[in-house]
Amino acid sequence: MSEDITKILLAFIVIGLPVLLIFGQPFLRRLLEHREKRMEIEARLTAEKAAQYAAHTERLEQRVRVLERIVTDKGIVVADEIERLRDDPLN
Repeated sequence: MSEDITKILLAFIVIGLPVLLIFGQPFLRRLLEHREKRMEIEARLTAEKAAQYAAHTERLEQRVRVLERIVTDKGIVVADEIERLRDDPLN
């Protein structure tokens, strides 16, 4: 019985394994190409999100700078600055 199993394993190694490798190669290639495309798409999306976060952070930093300037100013200058900011269409 064990001699039969040994013959079957030897036949698989000699015949079956090379056949599997030959016919499995196109499948493996397509799988790797698919993964590469998916990684490229994910990298593009990540870069786009990073750019959006950077732009949002820049806008927030500008607003904080304006608020810091308003807080440190005195008297009528503060009221004038608030009115000017209300009229500014960018804010």
